[in-house]
Amino acid sequence: MSKLHVKKGDTVLVLSGNDKGKRGKVMRVDVKNNRAIVEGVRIISKHTRPNADHPQGGIIKQEAPIHISNLMVVDKNGTPSRIGRKKDENGKLARYSKKTGEIIK
Repeated sequence: MSKLHVKKGDTVLVLSGNDKGKRGKVMRVDVKNNRAIVEGVRIISKHTRPNADHPQGGIIKQEAPIHISNLMVVDKNGTPSRIGRKKDENGKLARYSKKTGEIIK
């Protein structure tokens, strides 16, 4: 498995699909399937039976996974940018914005 350009906690821009142009925070990344769950993006309706969490049951709105190829990381300045990797001052591999050149956390 290769490293991904998206990490939990990143702000991302959706590049394609019904939610194109939306921005949200990455809540979870599934490395095995190359998918991420982004807050407020790709909302689906899930039908549930009554249980301890939802005694009434019914229809629940929740986020569904989206493929990471449809996401672009947004840096601190708010500009979407491609991501590269280079060694930082400590010699560790760090992600950086190819547009501005600054290191992303």
